[in-house]
Amino acid sequence: MDAATEVPRIGGFVPGYQVPVINERAVRVAAGILFLAGGTALVLAVVEQSVRPLQPFGMFFVIDMFARVLAGDRWSPTLALGRLIVRRQRPEWVGAAQKEYAWWLGLGLALTSCLTMGLFAVPLWVTLVLCGSCLTLLFLEAAFGICVGCALQARFGRRPPMYCPGGSCEVDRSGSPGSSAPL
Repeated sequence: MDAATEVPRIGGFVPGYQVPVINERAVRVAAGILFLAGGTALVLAVVEQSVRPLQPFGMFFVIDMFARVLAGDRWSPTLALGRLIVRRQRPEWVGAAQKEYAWWLGLGLALTSCLTMGLFAVPLWVTLVLCGSCLTLLFLEAAFGICVGCALQARFGRRPPMYCPGGSCEVDRSGSPGSSAPL
């Protein structure tokens, strides 16, 4: 199977793009859905002074992220809903590689949070800080289109990202003509 007919695990090939891409609009909707559900669980956890409201959300988040990074984005319930919601909008294609990097970061945070809630039984505030950090990243993605995982992939990844949200890969932040510094 050659690259032209190969179906990537994350994203897809779109004419005019050199790498697999994914619809940023659907990704942002999925982040918003997770943010709303997680924010509700976090507030309930604070009110009840218990991790119990966070546990079902944490498990769902882990399953959703596992689906994205291991099976592919087509198997993520929140991305499926996101695609359905934006199906009549013009897609905004972004590189799938940096989204995968961001999702691995989300999965790592979620697994760490779940372990603190269950196996390690750390104080509630530790779990709230971890969950709050994850929710902050989701909010930045959903509300502003800022993908922190994408920025980290640009900094630490093996290959520079292509087709970043809002053209942030190509933004000249140094002020000198012709320079290009990824976020």
